[in-house]
Amino acid sequence: MDQHRSSLFLIVSACVLLLLSFGYRSGFGLFVNPISEAGGWGREIISLALAIQNLVWGIVAVFAGGLADRFGNFKVILAGTVVYALGMVWMASAGTPWALSASAGVLVGAGVAGTSFGIVLPAMARAVGPLRQQWAMGLGTAAGSLGQFAVVPLAQVLIDAYGWVLALYILAGSSLLMAALAIPLAPYSGGEEAGPKGLKQNMPQALGEALGHRSYVLLVCGFFVCGFHVAFITAHMPAFLSDHGFSASVGAWSLSLIGLCNVAGAYLSGILSGRIPKRSVLVFIYLSRAVAISLFLLLPLSLTSVLVFSAVMGFLWLATVPATAGLVSVMFGTRYLAMLYGLVFLGHQVGSFSGVWLGGWLYDTTGSYDGVWWLGAALGLVAALVHWPIRERPVARLAAGGRRPKPS
Repeated sequence: MDQHRSSLFLIVSACVLLLLSFGYRSGFGLFVNPISEAGGWGREIISLALAIQNLVWGIVAVFAGGLADRFGNFKVILAGTVVYALGMVWMASAGTPWALSASAGVLVGAGVAGTSFGIVLPAMARAVGPLRQQWAMGLGTAAGSLGQFAVVPLAQVLIDAYGWVLALYILAGSSLLMAALAIPLAPYSGGEEAGPKGLKQNMPQALGEALGHRSYVLLVCGFFVCGFHVAFITAHMPAFLSDHGFSASVGAWSLSLIGLCNVAGAYLSGILSGRIPKRSVLVFIYLSRAVAISLFLLLPLSLTSVLVFSAVMGFLWLATVPATAGLVSVMFGTRYLAMLYGLVFLGHQVGSFSGVWLGGWLYDTTGSYDGVWWLGAALGLVAALVHWPIRERPVARLAAGGRRPKPS
């Protein structure tokens, strides 16, 4: 009973932690217009900073995952929390483009890497055991989405009430709560002793095995598209809607609705990923995104179309995460899950960098986001094709150790 209560407490703490971590970074799109106006810059400046944030998040996630697998997730989350808070504090006072890129880009990106899915989900998976891993990953991902619903409107309220500078200070101070929420993760945070007996690997061996695995490489490439979609919409949707005459609150509620609907989408994805082939879940998600984006562009833009699009995209938003992380776990086990998922996530964040930066650059160049929207629709089709050949089975090393391969 004590073990059950301990793991349940971990699940709750981990979910709240993810709610905060993902919620803060989901609200940065609200700062695009006020920061650009305050600095007298075009949107490309803050778009570059947010693009750097996504790229740094992906790069640091690989190393943070390795450190978490070696020294434990708990220590990495503590360091990530401090860096996250410092980044938002500096962002509030950044008076030059380079300072904005260093704060909102480098520091916040590194902070998110140390406090988000790639670090927290492996601890949740270890806490519940193999039979409930997909459920835990879906629940954790849904909690991150709930953060987008809860924190983004709050950030807009703070901006309206106190201005964007003080709003960032308040968000930075509250982010330190993540350090306390990390404490229950310590017993399940991994470290040197983790891993089944007789199947020991070191990090270079695990990395080499993964990079030589065709399905894993396809997963890395396909996750690029998820990052492109999510980061572009998060960063540019409020400004896009503002350009078409909608108030700032509509942009905030659009992002919030995406987060709310993804609570259901991510949780359902976690359940389905434990029952049907995970690649089928991913193919459906990317095809559906391509259709949703195309219809959003072709139909007349109205409040109704914005809300419907936000709800549909929200349902598909982070629904990729449980299936993607689950595939990595099935292929290679949980010993180096944080590092190997971190590498897959790097592909996601290269896509995020591309979506955020390209959105700002094309807008400043052409005065429109249409080119990026249509590129996103095309990439959805490409991602569906890339995921189709993926095979859902353990590597030979794990299969020989007694694990039964799952059907693909």
